[in-house]
Amino acid sequence: MNAQTFHAGEVAVQARLGVAERMAEIGPRVVRDHMPEQHQRFYEQLPFMLAGSVDPAGRPWATLLVGPPGFVQAPDASHLTFAAMPIPGDPAAAGMTPGASLGLLGIELHTRRRNRVNGKLVAVEASGLRLQVEQTVGNCPQYIQGREVDWVRDAADTRPRAIERMTELGDDAAWLIAAADTVFVATHAGGAGADVSHRGGPAGFVMQEDERTLLVPDYSGNRMFMTLGNLQIDGRAGLLFIDFERGDLLTLTGRAEIVWDGPELAALDDAERAWRFQLDEGYWLRDVLPLRWRFRDWARENLPA
Repeated sequence: MNAQTFHAGEVAVQARLGVAERMAEIGPRVVRDHMPEQHQRFYEQLPFMLAGSVDPAGRPWATLLVGPPGFVQAPDASHLTFAAMPIPGDPAAAGMTPGASLGLLGIELHTRRRNRVNGKLVAVEASGLRLQVEQTVGNCPQYIQGREVDWVRDAADTRPRAIERMTELGDDAAWLIAAADTVFVATHAGGAGADVSHRGGPAGFVMQEDERTLLVPDYSGNRMFMTLGNLQIDGRAGLLFIDFERGDLLTLTGRAEIVWDGPELAALDDAERAWRFQLDEGYWLRDVLPLRWRFRDWARENLPA
């Protein structure tokens, strides 16, 4: 009944949690195949957007596209152009080819505003990228920590000062994850395309179980279950942790399994579910971002009771 709005994985999760009928009614009103005018103008004033791509091996990666405000343009309701190229050495770049699916998230940390847009790349040229829009949806401000952003060098300078490959989470990675209050997750569902989404919580809300395993809580949200729905179809995910003060990126790819219930949830305050991530490969991109963020305040949902 809602096959045109939600794919089979999303419907399966919605049905399991008793909200499929309600989402079949709401979905067509909020999930569009074009960008509303306010979304177009929102994207055009951003200095960065999150992106989720899928490499030739089918592995999702999350990353950022960066440029001065105006580097994103919406020439019409069905296209976005980016006057920027993928970060040099970023594994996500392998999935940014003509015809490839790309998930995008525009997010403004200081206003807590965010919107999602997914589609296919129709051009990848020296001047940048061009996206054909397939799906758009607005997201609520929940769990977004307030941060102010500053430029520290030219917007085009996204060359990593060092790149470190990993198959286990060493001390530096463990430290960043333990301090993180924000993570971005890339997933895909085959022909249904790629997606990238935001997760936020109190510092340390992502729990490290061992040198390759993370437990990520799933809090109350919009009930569309786009991320979990993708994992129902293809159990692979990419995680991105940003060091907001140093401009580093920790990008990971691996496999994820949904934890619907059990003793693990008892250690995750307010989580309705969780998913366990097993690392296959990761990269630390040092001092790669020309942006820095200053923490301002916690999301209301993450304040102590």
